[in-house]
Amino acid sequence: MNRLFTFILSLILLAPAMNAAPGRFVSVSGTDLVRPDGSKLYIRGTNLGNWLNPEGYMFGFSKTNSPHMIDLMFRQLVGPGATDRFWREFKDNYITRADIDYIAATGANTVRLPFNYKLFTDEDYMGSTGNHDTYARIDSLVEWCRADGLYLILDMHDCPAGQTGDNIDDSYGYPWLFEDAEAQQLFLDIWTDIARHYKDEPVILGYELMNEPIAHYFDDKAELNARLEPLMKRGVEAIRSVDPDHIILLGGAQWNGNFEPFTDWTFADNIMYTCHRYGGDATRDAIASIIEFRDRTGLPMYMGEIGHNTMQWHTDFCNVLEANNIGYTFWPYKKKGDSCMMGIIAPEGWQAVIDFAEADRSSYSAIRKARPDVEASRRAMADFVRASRLEACTPQTDYIRSIKLNVP
Repeated sequence: MNRLFTFILSLILLAPAMNAAPGRFVSVSGTDLVRPDGSKLYIRGTNLGNWLNPEGYMFGFSKTNSPHMIDLMFRQLVGPGATDRFWREFKDNYITRADIDYIAATGANTVRLPFNYKLFTDEDYMGSTGNHDTYARIDSLVEWCRADGLYLILDMHDCPAGQTGDNIDDSYGYPWLFEDAEAQQLFLDIWTDIARHYKDEPVILGYELMNEPIAHYFDDKAELNARLEPLMKRGVEAIRSVDPDHIILLGGAQWNGNFEPFTDWTFADNIMYTCHRYGGDATRDAIASIIEFRDRTGLPMYMGEIGHNTMQWHTDFCNVLEANNIGYTFWPYKKKGDSCMMGIIAPEGWQAVIDFAEADRSSYSAIRKARPDVEASRRAMADFVRASRLEACTPQTDYIRSIKLNVP
């Protein structure tokens, strides 16, 4: 009887260990993130913005500011074939192994990858239809990060039908995701597929369900906000059906700044929250409500986007974030101009492209009137791709130091 009792007791004691995660992934422990070796991870890094979700201002455009608007403008400017070639070359050159090596050399430990859901569908996007090489491209990024000791956050920046209702989600001016059942199912299906693909990958820090849901412009934002947490719970459930281990990140409403819509943070393990901040004072008071929410939930908070300010503001805010245990990834790593880690110097002829992007193109006659020389525009676009490669960019050394990283 004693031997039987001992055997049963040993099974009871071993059961949690047999069912536990293998310990190969970053995990949540209270308000901290913990590496597989048990050490604390304080996120410090950058965003690979514009690479897989183009934004107009990073090219120097203003009115032409979302991916589908940029794509349409290029097609009006140089034709569909040249536009497709531009996008394929852009994706191959904008972020390469050399960029990841450079980011790691600054002392960063994490990169956040914004992507458009269309990369996981048969929809037209960035020069291809139904033959996207998305997994191969992200798999290469994973290997580069592994070699350099970086973690990777996958951020669905543009959700089916749009989760924000502005240019940043490539939408049609309203967050239709929250009332479109088919778009919601596609959202869940894509995340299930991504999680299935990366469920065993320790370089992946976590999955960020949706970027900056529900802009502040809409009169019915309170009603939309009420739909946010239920949809995120469905997203967590979908991911957990295939991946029990990776962290899932949930962003607040109204530019990842309003966490009042969240009322339940006990429905799943290994979740955390993510906020954004641009402008305002670089003080603790500026994020007091975010800190209060973090303390109330007892879960980690991470500043997924921050930046575009003075160098002193950057440093001051970094100090506030460190003092309050909120890791950060500044936005963005690379773009035309400065206020980034790598500045792109626009090539000769690029101003004509900008002028066309800003011109009246509301009719075919207006397009014809505004269009500059086609061959010169094609050369400028090819030159922009070359100018975006790391070796052609200008490191913004003051910026890099201001976000408390090192200049290699």
